[in-house]
Amino acid sequence: MAGRTQTMENGLPKGFRSAERGWPELHRIPHPPRRVPLLGDVLGADGRRPLQDTMRHARRLGPVFRRRAFGKEFVFVWGARLVADLADESRFAKHVGLGVANLRPVAGDGLFTAYNHEPNWQLAHDVLAPGFSREAMEGYHGMMLAVAGRLTDRWDRLLAAGHTVDVPGDMTRLTLETIARTGFGHDFGSFERDRPHPFVTAMVGTLGYAQRLNSVPAPLAPLLLRSATRRNAADMALLNHTVDELVAARRRSGGGEGDLLDRMLATAHPVTGEKLSAENVRKQVITFLVAGHETTSGALSFALYYLARHPEIAARARAEVDRVWGATAQPRYDQIARLRYVRRVLDESLRLWPTAPAFAREARHDTVLAGEHPMRRGAWALVLTPMLHRDPEAWGEDTGRFDPDRFTAAAVRARPPHVFKPFGTGARACIGRQFALHEAALVLGLLLRRYDLHADPGYRLAVTERLTLMPEGLRLRLERRQRPAEPHGGTDAPRARPDLRDLSSGADRARGA
Repeated sequence: MAGRTQTMENGLPKGFRSAERGWPELHRIPHPPRRVPLLGDVLGADGRRPLQDTMRHARRLGPVFRRRAFGKEFVFVWGARLVADLADESRFAKHVGLGVANLRPVAGDGLFTAYNHEPNWQLAHDVLAPGFSREAMEGYHGMMLAVAGRLTDRWDRLLAAGHTVDVPGDMTRLTLETIARTGFGHDFGSFERDRPHPFVTAMVGTLGYAQRLNSVPAPLAPLLLRSATRRNAADMALLNHTVDELVAARRRSGGGEGDLLDRMLATAHPVTGEKLSAENVRKQVITFLVAGHETTSGALSFALYYLARHPEIAARARAEVDRVWGATAQPRYDQIARLRYVRRVLDESLRLWPTAPAFAREARHDTVLAGEHPMRRGAWALVLTPMLHRDPEAWGEDTGRFDPDRFTAAAVRARPPHVFKPFGTGARACIGRQFALHEAALVLGLLLRRYDLHADPGYRLAVTERLTLMPEGLRLRLERRQRPAEPHGGTDAPRARPDLRDLSSGADRARGA
């Protein structure tokens, strides 16, 4: 956390702002019982799973509540009516705080971690938004198929050897390679490694360190986290070095095929003519590599868990894949959007466990939240997305049950707005959400068509937290399905784009599903 509060040019305090500074009627908001002087609400707290610990308090305390730790007060919101008010862009904006601000040493003013007043956010957003257009997405499709082929090659080998598969580990390999190759023309070689790529290890380290900073008093952090701080410095150095090498290789090559990195290096703002600085390019690449794979890997892992636990839902999704894709070896880009039930499976997984589980909003000016709670300019609240997605006022009384039919068109229309927020909200919502959803639906379709998925009956879902969420220790047993017969003459799917550097081996080509 930030230590001493300073003042910015716009008059708002810089750094952490305790709720007493912005909520004049804070006493009206409930908090856990048995507060301890100085330490706050620490009795019984679970430091390893702070999000799930806070969810436990949310169930008891209601749709808006507060917690105190080491002299700092936090306000949490999850009621649908309150969150809908916070989503009003004319009155509220993104607040960069808590663990997100702790990532600024490595991600700086990248799209995810930039403060609202920093100009590079708008510049980068305007330059990079065309990289997620429909035309650009269609260009990425073949590369996504190629990476998915490497995953199924790996799973086929493990199946033949009688092994189960490490779902979170392999989904991390998949999504890292996908964003690295589609966005930056780079191959980390994740599927050729028995252990995670050092970039992944460093990334997990920085995310874990950012979360740990919230669990200790700021003045004591240098003492209590001395060794962790040294490891974090080494992790950040590795991330920076990896990205610097990637960018340097692109500059030496003279350009790629118009991917995200080309846009970062060469594209000027359409109005101002300004380009991203070299330092900001580094921060943006790190942001995309980390955020572009970490959350999607979690979403896929939770979806595969629920599909394995609910064979009747998996059978329904598989039947849709067989019907929509037919006997083609590889699906076309336009066929992915037609997997409406598969998409509902994914959405329901994101409802129960949104892998980016919270987002913060701050008041643009003095206002009253939902007509009840006065907030001064700069006051902020943290939205607990998993609890918003379980609010019985919006979702009914059985919110813990996995039911993809919550996302039929009729059901979505019947719900109030702003109750499903896995990608944040407003202007600062995830720029790559359509990329992530296309990739995830494609991969789920390929895996469902190729395998029957079996969970260990003894496994109970445990969720690990490192700012993002992931199923812990999830392994599945696979059973190979008979795929539909290929039409004579092969597939009508588009050929995968070649990698920009060194993807000449047969293992790197797109495979059949």
